[in-house]
Amino acid sequence: MEPDLAVSKGCTPATMAALRSPLDEPLLAPGKDDDEEQRGGDDDVSSSQLLLRQGTGGASFSRSCLNLSNVISGVGMLSVPYALAQGGWLSLALFALVGAVCYYTGELVARCMRAGGGGAGAVRSYPDIGQLAFGAAGRKAIGAVMYAELYLVAISFLVLEGDNLDKLLPGAAVALPGGCLLHGRQLFILAAAAVILPTTWLRDLSVLAYVSAVGLVASAALTASLVWAGVAEHGFHAKDGNVFSLAGLPTSLSLYFVCFSGHGVFPTVYTSMRHKKDFTKVLLASSVLCSLNYAVTAVLGYLIYGDDVKSLVTLNLPSGKVYTRVAILTTLVTPLAKYALVIQPITAGVEEKLLLTGAGTTGQGGNGFLRRAAISTGVLASTVVAACTVPFFGYLMSFIGSSLNVTVAVLFPCLSYLRIYGPRGGLGRGEAVGIVGILVVGVCVAVVGTYTSVHQIASTF
Repeated sequence: MEPDLAVSKGCTPATMAALRSPLDEPLLAPGKDDDEEQRGGDDDVSSSQLLLRQGTGGASFSRSCLNLSNVISGVGMLSVPYALAQGGWLSLALFALVGAVCYYTGELVARCMRAGGGGAGAVRSYPDIGQLAFGAAGRKAIGAVMYAELYLVAISFLVLEGDNLDKLLPGAAVALPGGCLLHGRQLFILAAAAVILPTTWLRDLSVLAYVSAVGLVASAALTASLVWAGVAEHGFHAKDGNVFSLAGLPTSLSLYFVCFSGHGVFPTVYTSMRHKKDFTKVLLASSVLCSLNYAVTAVLGYLIYGDDVKSLVTLNLPSGKVYTRVAILTTLVTPLAKYALVIQPITAGVEEKLLLTGAGTTGQGGNGFLRRAAISTGVLASTVVAACTVPFFGYLMSFIGSSLNVTVAVLFPCLSYLRIYGPRGGLGRGEAVGIVGILVVGVCVAVVGTYTSVHQIASTF
């Protein structure tokens, strides 16, 4: 049993409550503990407790695995063949190392959440971890970076939908009342948003697991389409395959880290679970499953196309083929299935802030659902506007993502864990040295990724 460090850090429940201004409240309201969930509870709970009630008893082990796997397995899988081509075959060892590091930092997130104990001082969200480790300043810093990362990732999903559909269906246009003509990527971004909208109204992660299952099936279908392409067209052989390329190693490393990002959503999945003690098993099962899918996709793509593989492997597939259509369609499904999970912490935070400021006083029944639906719709609408209007957004996402992804997935978990457990003697010397090494690598990746993205942006002018 890990010690309750909230008191030892001077963050008693009363102190933590006093430090939190309305703008610094947790994303997930304090809910019932595991044993309370199994006993059932009083229906007369407060408005804040209703914000993210995850079903009657919480999400089961299997559904939590689906949700977490959907968080980890993303559009990064389209780039892993290119990452392998850049670094060479030996970079697969680096891929395995990055996966292990991100699994470990995910476990650090869970340990930090358990450190707050139960009751009013419980850690329920990523900003709560910052509060426990570094006080109010840490809460604001971690919350700001996490919100920015998730919001920008959500926008990137819409951009991906618009660009791919525009290539799949060029020249499509719709005439709107008033003589306005909607065409191109803007048309498809709006169409994708219309499909995504109902999924953003779901707050029960047990139900959202079905959406996650669709995303995982789409990822498997993409891998199958590569097998189909190899058998039908090119065969499996690496053309001029590199064993190792030092020059391409920074690109490989950056892309490998992108594949395993998603730590900002881990607390949401953790809090939704019926048995939170099983989170480590859920994380391990999800990480292994996604790593295998990533690795198979990388190897297949590189075996088929060699050094000619493009940054998105779907661009190598010949037009007009059935497997090409399957690959593109599955590429489109993945963002649709992930969007709701990614913005879940954002909409929950907005909802709780509105309740705390008195903007929404009726948190039960139909009124509560309407309020949640309105907030989710507003967040989606804002990402649609950004996706349609921001210039050079692909490079901008690369610039911000290189720093924010590594910060949320590597730097914050390690720093918070050192701060929480170090002074209490709960941290071994070997583990401390390993965490410091991870921090050094994370900083290097963030710096190199940021420099590369800035160079790309500058080259467009």
